[in-house]
Amino acid sequence: MPQQPAADWWPKRVGGLKLTGLLTFKHIATFPRVNRALKLRMPTLPSANLSFSTFLLTGFPGLEWAHHWLSLPIFVGYLIALMGNATILHLVRTDPALHQPMYYFLAILAVTDLGLCMSTLPSVLGVLWFDARAVVLVPCVLQQHFLHSFSFTESAVLFAMSLDCLVAIRFPLRYASVLTGPRVALAGVVLGMRSAPITAAPSVNLLKLDYCHPGALSHAYCLHQDMIRLACSDTRFNRLYGLCIIMLAMGSDVLFILLSYAIILRTVLAIASAGDRLKALNTCVSHTLAVLCFCVPVLGLSIVHRFGHHASSLVHILMGTVSVLFPPVMNPVIYSIKTQQIRRAILKVISLGKIK
Repeated sequence: MPQQPAADWWPKRVGGLKLTGLLTFKHIATFPRVNRALKLRMPTLPSANLSFSTFLLTGFPGLEWAHHWLSLPIFVGYLIALMGNATILHLVRTDPALHQPMYYFLAILAVTDLGLCMSTLPSVLGVLWFDARAVVLVPCVLQQHFLHSFSFTESAVLFAMSLDCLVAIRFPLRYASVLTGPRVALAGVVLGMRSAPITAAPSVNLLKLDYCHPGALSHAYCLHQDMIRLACSDTRFNRLYGLCIIMLAMGSDVLFILLSYAIILRTVLAIASAGDRLKALNTCVSHTLAVLCFCVPVLGLSIVHRFGHHASSLVHILMGTVSVLFPPVMNPVIYSIKTQQIRRAILKVISLGKIK
């Protein structure tokens, strides 16, 4: 029997599922309806000339029937993150008592967390609510670019906030003159400009790669390491460049944060009064918790990707969701609970609302 071209045998709709692009064969094996409809219609593909331009996002495999229920806590998490960080921005903008360098950095962190949420929210809720798994190349590349850019920005902002703590504890009398409003604003611009360009080169190169390896992406959003896994072109540049920017950017941020805390701890231990030592350490508690909320999920996801090849796909998806959602949710909660000035500003807004 003569071999049919791919365009002739590939159906537009199988098993009740509309196909808007080329479907990966790993996805076909995952979804029984498509598998039953296609397994008798699959000739040998001319793999050398085939390039996939559509990727498939992954929800919770085997739990598709519960996606609407599973979406509830994820949606609540996004809602808390968006409302919490928007509230922080509103308070810093409107309350004169919060017009200080520490809270300006907190506002920059809130903007970064909002960007991190908005990078993944459409695709995650689209998969869980509407089963919208297909995504074409350009939107996928843009999503992973913004996601990684905001992740690098968050790491850099946390490093800048550690310097803020260091200056406040080691040089308290010169704090106001060293960290002025314009300098903090300039730092925010530099941090943003640092992160976007360093992720641009691998993102542009992703557009040039051929994707002929069948397989679905590992999460409900696009990641750089997921996309190069499906590429059949030479990906050495993306792999080496990605490793270098992680080590030089995020790795250096973590290293300098640890160095800052070592100097802070040494300075605090030199204070004679126990009460003053406790007060000095208390100024860094919120920042320490924010660093842990960012670093622990990222480290956990890296460990799962590196050593968890035999782990359930649900573990990968759960860790991926936590790594992008946990920091934006927890940062406003931490600073609202642990920072007295933020608490007062929130209570002030609530009391004015009751009076009105």
